[in-house]
Amino acid sequence: MNTEKENTEKELLFITVIGEDKKGIVASVSTFLYEKNINIEDINQRIMGDGYFVMTMLVDIRHAAISMEEITKALEKIGRDLELRIQLQHENIFKMMHRV
Repeated sequence: MNTEKENTEKELLFITVIGEDKKGIVASVSTFLYEKNINIEDINQRIMGDGYFVMTMLVDIRHAAISMEEITKALEKIGRDLELRIQLQHENIFKMMHRV
């Protein structure tokens, strides 16, 4: 068993944020991630249509200070507070859904 490899493997999670554009969305989500030791691997954001904010993030939760369940609950609360829809999907589930 190669523990060095296990310690370097990333545990990736997709986060999608959709809602009316307003100040503080990126700051709220990224601050939460930073505080919980979750690394942002990739981020893409844009304003679509009549002011709809859309952001996708790929984050590594391997060293997260909290569980996946706690991450989900906390991001859902941020979404409610900012009147946004925030969805999470683990990379393994994404791969299974898109496997040919």
